[in-house]
Amino acid sequence: MSPIIVGIDEEGLAMISSRETAYKVKNLRRDPRASVCVFVDGFFGQWLQIDGTAEILSLPEAMEPLVSFYKAVVGEHPDWEEYRQAMVQEQRPLIRIRIEHAGPDRRG
Repeated sequence: MSPIIVGIDEEGLAMISSRETAYKVKNLRRDPRASVCVFVDGFFGQWLQIDGTAEILSLPEAMEPLVSFYKAVVGEHPDWEEYRQAMVQEQRPLIRIRIEHAGPDRRG
């Protein structure tokens, strides 16, 4: 696992922006099973693990979902054209994970 920012879309799917060259993208193309460990902003404290099946949207199909991802996790961008150009230049896909399990469901 690696530290990432996770958003949730209107369908309840976890969203992650990555790079086409990242190992996580290559691994998920081979085997779409995914797990994500989510921490609170301060890192220490409560956490949640989600498990599910990933789908990878590549550009150009990924562009508008990438915009939605940014809006969900950051808010408005000062220059959406600049953002779109950066997504193309950085070869950004969007990973969407259908959540099949989340936990822990009890405290130790």
